[in-house]
Amino acid sequence: MVKICHITSVHSWDDTRIFFKECSSIAAAGYDTTLLVANGVDDFINGVKIVCVPIENKGRLQRILFAGKRMLQKAVEIEADIYHLHDPELLRIALKLKKQTGAKVVFDAHEDLPKQILDKGWIPSFLRVTISNLAHRYEMKITSKLDGVISVTETICDRFRLSNKQVALVANFPKLDEITLLSSNKEVKKVENSICYVGALFPTRGIKELVIAVGKTNATLLLAGKFSEKEFEEEVKRLDGWKQVNFFGYLDREGIVELLQKSRIGMVTLHPTKSYKESLPIKLFEYMLAKLPIISSDFEFWKPLVEGNNCGIMVNPLDTDQIAEKIRYLLDNPALCEELGNNGYNAVSTNYSWESQAKNLLEFYATLK
Repeated sequence: MVKICHITSVHSWDDTRIFFKECSSIAAAGYDTTLLVANGVDDFINGVKIVCVPIENKGRLQRILFAGKRMLQKAVEIEADIYHLHDPELLRIALKLKKQTGAKVVFDAHEDLPKQILDKGWIPSFLRVTISNLAHRYEMKITSKLDGVISVTETICDRFRLSNKQVALVANFPKLDEITLLSSNKEVKKVENSICYVGALFPTRGIKELVIAVGKTNATLLLAGKFSEKEFEEEVKRLDGWKQVNFFGYLDREGIVELLQKSRIGMVTLHPTKSYKESLPIKLFEYMLAKLPIISSDFEFWKPLVEGNNCGIMVNPLDTDQIAEKIRYLLDNPALCEELGNNGYNAVSTNYSWESQAKNLLEFYATLK
């Protein structure tokens, strides 16, 4: 039996893409599957052996510099046939892992790192372009010597095809079995005039603009997630629109499903940063799966998804008046909301399911044997 080891020093063991989608799918397909993570408790779930490496948390830089060595030591002990790396910082150990084990090593690029760096507020602005260029060159150098690369959009895949011929698209689409959760027997009443946002609460996610916009309507914003910084949280909570926010903080998967069932409109008005403009946020598909009409940023990359499937309305994410206008418009037209929601649900069921991507992943592994 082929043994595959997924490794992450950044994500938790129950990360949706890594554990619930990739690891669980390959275990179900008959692979001997191990997930190596930093911190937590060893366990065996969904056919996946979870192995935890205690790493002292002393901040981002300390993790980047020292976590890799510990993960490498444990990974070698696992003696896998294929190692599947999930974090850019693990590229530092990729070639050592390949040399010490003789196994196949692949990299899973969840994001476009060079573009992400250009948007990182904690990096001084005058250094971002230089660091972004260095990151690109480093990724290209290391991945050119690996056995393959996986990523979530064709745009990112095309970038890696410049350095490696073995590149596969494994998009981060939702699992269709979540439809069962979203249409369970539990009756959840819709909150009148409600909109929702679920996810990380960063300034570039358009949270401030969303709270300002909802203050210009009679809507209620159901907001779930963790604020990136205390200062930003305090700034947002001082806004007049905060009086119309029901804040849930971090929710587990069951809590998220219930919140989506309560909502009438799903909001994803991310800022037009270099990384977001060519991304496909999982929340877009989750809203569609929950039969919610979408109000989204007017990114060209998103138009085939939102307008092409007639499942939402696109707006300038920095224009709070326009966001408010579209919120009012949809809430005043429940028949249109139902139509858009059904269109989104049908599109996900037909064209954007994780099941199709699991097939891509299994086919990719087959080429490595």
